Amino acid sequence: MSSKNVIFKKVCKDKSVGVYMGKRDFVDRVDSVDPVVFVTLACTFRYGRDDMDVIGIAFRRELYLSTRQVYPPLQDREKGIHSKVQAKLLRKLGNNAYPFFFEFPDNLPCSVALQPAPNDVGKQCAVEFEIKAFSAESQDAKVRKRSTVKLMIRKVQYAPEGEGIAPCVETSKDFVMSEKPLHIKASLEKEVYYHGEPIKVHVSVTNNSSKNIKNIILSVDQVATVVLYSNDSYVKCVDIEDSGDSVSPGATLQKVYTMLPLLANNRERRGIALDGKLKHEDTNLASSSIIKEGVLKEVLGIMVSYRVMVKLIVGGNVLRCSEVGLEVPFKLMHPKPDAGKSVHIGTSAGSQHPKQIHVCNSIFI
Repeated sequence: MSSKNVIFKKVCKDKSVGVYMGKRDFVDRVDSVDPVVFVTLACTFRYGRDDMDVIGIAFRRELYLSTRQVYPPLQDREKGIHSKVQAKLLRKLGNNAYPFFFEFPDNLPCSVALQPAPNDVGKQCAVEFEIKAFSAESQDAKVRKRSTVKLMIRKVQYAPEGEGIAPCVETSKDFVMSEKPLHIKASLEKEVYYHGEPIKVHVSVTNNSSKNIKNIILSVDQVATVVLYSNDSYVKCVDIEDSGDSVSPGATLQKVYTMLPLLANNRERRGIALDGKLKHEDTNLASSSIIKEGVLKEVLGIMVSYRVMVKLIVGGNVLRCSEVGLEVPFKLMHPKPDAGKSVHIGTSAGSQHPKQIHVCNSIFI
């Protein structure tokens, strides 16, 4: 995700409408929700390519659409309440700039997409947000493409403040012909990890059974559940460690393993869930989904969760080996950025059209 604070600008081909956005990422904080010219905010869930719409079935569903009239203004510009970014843009762009704002409803999902295969063409399965500004005779009139400008934005969640309970899972397994069980315990140091941060997994094995533990395998699984139309779940291993560690009967093992799930190691794999991607920007593995209280899961599009799997390969020959395992859930997210960063406005006066209407943003969650 970009750490720069710039103004995003996009102008339609006939230069009649321009959109200026102070940011393209809007944060879902869980407990609160960042001619005539119109601006629309649309949230769309796409679960098929555009070229598949050949039998009258649209492989996309519009989850939310809101439209505002920006020009002629319905309210005196000077009487409105403007954000700091809007105020700077109004001073810089002059009398042809008109501010607008939208408010995200509580039940909208965050931006997420399923990674296509390298040879796939067209748009992938994704939850997308788009700001569109256009000039037309009326809101319902046919919109000319050359008088329309679109800008993709994202709705993201940051890691919650405060430390959660560090996850810890343990289990015991009894075997035939063994008087005592095999006991396994796995724990993490905290509940929330940031993208790119190593995950230390503490594993304790007490083998009181007569079985020999031949190997210990750890993996980080991403579980993406498409809840909007099918409730299908896609489990993808995004990091794995085949330790080769063994535990003899009557012995114990205590060891810390380090896992590091990264998109860089999974770029060619189809179906990996990613955070919503903006043009010319790289992205990362999708962040864990946090559900607001009272919001139905069914409207959240794609839900993402993570777990560490610890699997023990027990005794016998190749054909008679058994497995004992457990899973430890955790959250993978972005840290909340520092507030109060300065905003740089990088537009040039020479690029402005004399009759261009500038549209300044403000979107609240």
